Amino acid sequence: MKLPDVGEGIDVGTVVAVLVAEGDRIEVDQSVLELETDKAVVEVPSTVGGVVSKVHVQANSEVKVGEVILSVDESGDAGADDADTEAGSAGEATEADAAEGEAAEDDAAEDERAEDDATGERAATEGDEREPGPVATVEPDDGERRPIPAAPSVRRMARERGVDLRGVAGSGLLGRISAEDVERFASGGAPETASAAAGAQAPMAVPLPDFSQWGETERAAMSGIRKATVRAMTNAWATVPMVTHFDSADATEFEALRQRYKRAAEDLGTKLTPTAMLIKVVTAALRKFPDFNASLDVETNEIVYKRYVNVGVAVDTDRGLLVPVIKNADRKNVLELAVELGQLAEKARDRKLGPDDMQGGNLTVSNLGGIGGHGFTPIVDPPDVAILGVSRSRMEPVWDSESESFVPRLTMPLALTYDHRLIDGASAARFLRWLCRAIEEPFLMALEG
Repeated sequence: MKLPDVGEGIDVGTVVAVLVAEGDRIEVDQSVLELETDKAVVEVPSTVGGVVSKVHVQANSEVKVGEVILSVDESGDAGADDADTEAGSAGEATEADAAEGEAAEDDAAEDERAEDDATGERAATEGDEREPGPVATVEPDDGERRPIPAAPSVRRMARERGVDLRGVAGSGLLGRISAEDVERFASGGAPETASAAAGAQAPMAVPLPDFSQWGETERAAMSGIRKATVRAMTNAWATVPMVTHFDSADATEFEALRQRYKRAAEDLGTKLTPTAMLIKVVTAALRKFPDFNASLDVETNEIVYKRYVNVGVAVDTDRGLLVPVIKNADRKNVLELAVELGQLAEKARDRKLGPDDMQGGNLTVSNLGGIGGHGFTPIVDPPDVAILGVSRSRMEPVWDSESESFVPRLTMPLALTYDHRLIDGASAARFLRWLCRAIEEPFLMALEG
């Protein structure tokens, strides 16, 4: 059995756990691996049924789609009466499966060696078109070595089209060359988008110094989630012009309302958190300000307005930051949002989120109030155009003009980071001020939302 395609363009993952052992009988669709990909931890179902004769992977190893993970005797019989008669054929099947797996791996290795011989390049065996990895280098005419960030399949395509990759501007992250870039170059075109041009001009990573000269060091491999964060944040910082607008809301009544109804949430087996209530406020704001519920299509010079309202929520886990998405959040009441938020947060911490749980968000809420801090500047993750950051609320003296005295009020700091290509400063100020008013006067959502 080879690692099947787990979808969403995922080509490689890290084995979190092997759920079967040699000698186990497995059925079709039975989970055999837990695999951590760039997006989540997913369970890999078996594509065959039979007795496991050999496990080819182990926890913390990296495995690619198409790589052999198990040898399975499909004719194996667990019955004691037939054990002796089946032993010979089972052994032959095991050897055949193992040989097939080794042959497949040898063929793949041979293909890469042949490709290297033909091009004089060092294959980027760990890279793919989506993820910058080790890249090949060539010796230009001027004698200066420089990297060619392209996957083996792209280099093969370039040879077939007679394209010299040294002249191709990559549109991917850090100038990575895709198949589309080769096609465009072969047809005499040029990168069509501003992001492509930015990616082509982005500098390569600066080599690190030898830290061991100052003391003892230790290296640890990045998890799939951390690698995905590196790519996403690098892409966001390189392509999105961001501005952060700050404001604060009087959350005294907001907190009193939460305390009043938290028992109703407990009766449903969940907690009524400030985040769940904020999500409801955000959904109303996204309906009132459609530019914040949109995405930019720079290739067609169009704005994509979404008729649905999906809200992402940043969740802190021991493996890194994950952002599950509550779908159609505007159609759910606060208690329903609290229940779903609790379920998604638990799945995130248990590494049970599927790829679909983390896609389709329109705006993200990142609440660090439970940890602390007076404020921070969250980063927009495209194709979103905004993200709301929430810091810890605190009691502050606020001037009351009616009593002409300072009164203690609970103040909630808010930070809205937005894509300045679509959102203007005045629009961001109005959006965040409306959010503050809705927190201060919850009836406003029913009145205007």
